[in-house]
Amino acid sequence: MKVIMLGWELPPHNSGGLGVACYGLCQALANDGAMLEFVLPYTAPNQCDFMKIRAALPVNVKRVTATGNSYESFKYHHIGGKTSYHDLFGHQAAYEEAIANLTFDDDFDIIHAHDWLTFRAALKLKQIYDKPVVLHVHSLESDRAGGISGNSLVHAIERLGLESADKIIAVSAHTKQKIIHDYGISEDKIEVSHNSISPDSHSPSLDDENCYKVILALKKQGYTVLVNAGRLTIQKGLTNLLRAFARASDHNPKLLLLLAGSGEQRDELIELAAELGASRNVFFTNFVRGNTLRDTYSIGDLFIMPSISEPFGLTPLESILHGTPAMVSNQSGVAEVIANVLKVDYWDIDKMVSQIINISQYPNLQSALQDNGLYEVRRMGWHTASEKVFEIYGQLMPATRATQ
Repeated sequence: MKVIMLGWELPPHNSGGLGVACYGLCQALANDGAMLEFVLPYTAPNQCDFMKIRAALPVNVKRVTATGNSYESFKYHHIGGKTSYHDLFGHQAAYEEAIANLTFDDDFDIIHAHDWLTFRAALKLKQIYDKPVVLHVHSLESDRAGGISGNSLVHAIERLGLESADKIIAVSAHTKQKIIHDYGISEDKIEVSHNSISPDSHSPSLDDENCYKVILALKKQGYTVLVNAGRLTIQKGLTNLLRAFARASDHNPKLLLLLAGSGEQRDELIELAAELGASRNVFFTNFVRGNTLRDTYSIGDLFIMPSISEPFGLTPLESILHGTPAMVSNQSGVAEVIANVLKVDYWDIDKMVSQIINISQYPNLQSALQDNGLYEVRRMGWHTASEKVFEIYGQLMPATRATQ
């Protein structure tokens, strides 16, 4: 089985969970016998021995700003020293054009593309090579826009791709229903394959010299630390989290909230924390990765993901692996695959307050959630997702070819 995989990012050059999910799935597919060629829209060193990684664009590309909700700027360093700038739509169009100019061995079997940024490029390859296309939906524009319409151009690209695909993979039942609702795609065309996590790839590494030293000191004084890591954007439901935190702090003043990430809602959240009288106990960081991200998880007593619409959500699973139990919204895909987390509706601030207070007052609840959650997460792996994807590939190919 030979697969051309089109993706927007891979670790360590990723800005979120999309790259992590692509990497985990591809590693499992390769372990199960797939031969993968992963095509990225940028040039960067990658250490990967289980698949071929290829850059579509003969330039070095750097994100200049992360303005949230799909609208970033990119700086191109061209061969010969020229520099130019493109918005995200320009970068997506350049990727599509570059894909069409690449040469692939025509004996590959499947084109598999991840999210709207690669959809048009996938359809271009289908037009050239007449191979089946699988589109993998990790999020929709209505998710990223927090349940509202979002950008009309992104909607148009998503609609074109989803209507033209031979098969669609949704990362959760929640996402499958949104694809049906937003675009009227036939239910039979969409398969659900949940994301997963590789327990062996995570280990705690708390560094006393980083910015969390002050939080460690406060924990020793009896403070309970609540954590969120991700984009600071409307999709993530963080205004409700701040309101719940402020109310819970009235019951227990020894609460801290750590918001690790960047995004267009940062200033709004800082102002809201001040308006609620909670800013003294709310810590903001910029985007974190590597050891600092691991420290973010490790330092918490409860990780909270109150997303308005979260197609999956890997961060709660990562948090549990680093010793911190989680609360997730019912409007998330991860809520479908793990039982030992606290679950709330994103809008139910009263229940969030109650759960936060319970965690801070009852250490046995915290330890039980963590122990049982860790048992669940350690039993997870990407092999189940790989088996499902292979099954989908097989539906699009002659049986004799699917087993090669």
